[in-house]
Amino acid sequence: MFDLGMSELLVIGVVALIVIGPKDLPGLFQSLGRFTAKIRAMGREFSKAMEAAANESGMKDVSKDLRDITSAKSMGLDKVREAAEKFEKWDPMKSASAPKPAASAPPVEAVAEATATDKPMGPMTAALAEKQAARKAAAAEAAEKLRATSATATTPETKTPGTDG
Repeated sequence: MFDLGMSELLVIGVVALIVIGPKDLPGLFQSLGRFTAKIRAMGREFSKAMEAAANESGMKDVSKDLRDITSAKSMGLDKVREAAEKFEKWDPMKSASAPKPAASAPPVEAVAEATATDKPMGPMTAALAEKQAARKAAAAEAAEKLRATSATATTPETKTPGTDG
């Protein structure tokens, strides 16, 4: 209602103390308290009278029906909100975690195995899992080639002439 800060209230109090005097100040506060209590009581009585008039005219029933019609629950929006929350918390890496494919197994078979054992996946998640399986298979194949190359490099036949050994 009134936007009075602490400094404004302090100034008003000091001015009231000087103008009214310390003897009459408590009586002023008491009468001011009674006045505000009467104003609040009149406000409560007015709002009760308005509520009673709304109840008698049926306005409360209409407003209740309108509130029920537009509620999120009656429109199914609460289920949409729940689904959105689940989607935000969903991690495709957890539901699409496929077992590591063998180096010779094609990625499509790894995805087929993963979809058969895990929860059902949508087409986008299956495509993502297929890409990841292909990357893992390529990495495993490259690792095998690297191991084979490093194993042959350490054998005596591949040593260069002129070195000790």
